[in-house]
Formats: sequence, structure tokens, C-alpha cells
Amino acid sequence: MSKFSDFLKTKKIDARRLVAVSKELEQLRPADRALKLLKTQAKAGDEKAKAKLEPKVKPRSGRAITQPTLDAALAGAEVNGPAKTRILRAVNTLLTTKKVAEVTLKDLF
Repeated sequence: MSKFSDFLKTKKIDARRLVAVSKELEQLRPADRALKLLKTQAKAGDEKAKAKLEPKVKPRSGRAITQPTLDAALAGAEVNGPAKTRILRAVNTLLTTKKVAEVTLKDLF
């Protein structure tokens, strides 16, 4: 058992819901795709794209939590930093729906 699995049990969060919530959170939206296109065009040397490209909100990654990653986190195996952050975002989303205070990364891992 790991600190993460104990946390899920105490807060009564089903691990399968984390995968579904993460998929919804991390899914690319049209604005994210447009920003990626602008970055690609600016990198290719398009001056108009460079002018439009401003440091705005960071786009979504497009990568949700996978079941093997979640299984590794539950077992206490090593999980990389971006995966931990995605797990944290999914957990905090579920906690806000339950009207419980959000947690930090240190609370989970």
C-alpha cells in the first residue's frame, strides 16, 4: 500500500473515476489546438504567427492518466513528475465536487 492509495481510501475516491476525470480535463480543446498551430507556424518563421503568439494560459497536454500509470501510483512504484501532476489535478477536481479542500502533491506522494 502506498500513501496515494491510503489517501484514496480515506477520501472514498474510486480510482476508476480518476481516469475518466483526467481524460476530460486533459483533452485538447479547439483553443489549445489553435495555440499549437500558432507555435508551429512561429517556429517555421511566420512573422504574423509570432506577433499573435503571446504568453497566455498554458494549453492542456492532451495526455490523460492511463490505467498502468494509475496502477503504478497505487502500488507505490515510481511515477514521473508530469503524471503526478495530472493525478493531482484529477484528485482535486473530484475533491471539489465533494466540497472538500484541495490537496497538494506532498499529500498524495
